[in-house]
Amino acid sequence: MTIALNHTIVWCTDKERSSRFMTELFELPPARPFGMFAVVEVDNGVSLDFAEGDRDVKKQHYAFLVGEDDFTAIYGRIVERGLDHWADPGRQQAGEINRHDGGRGVYFQDPDGHLLEILTRPYGSGD
Repeated sequence: MTIALNHTIVWCTDKERSSRFMTELFELPPARPFGMFAVVEVDNGVSLDFAEGDRDVKKQHYAFLVGEDDFTAIYGRIVERGLDHWADPGRQQAGEINRHDGGRGVYFQDPDGHLLEILTRPYGSGD
């Protein structure tokens, strides 16, 4: 049996703003429209389908496994933009990155408060 995540809906207050935040920060191609969605494709065939809701946006967590060079570039854009960021999901270690499993990781928020994470090693994978 083969099971793979294909897409997930990211509820937001402004799909253009939220999808642009993601594509610019991660240097991805611009979102493409599909019905009510602004679709952002990531490298492993999964898409984030941004949709505007008429209800309060429930905050979610989205984690992205990235290479070392990509981490350096994305983290540089986080700092350059003055985005708050943390080494931990509880947001207690402000302005820091973590070094779990011999890699690097950091948490930050998108315009609707979703907690995004970039990490270079899967948890439990290393040193």
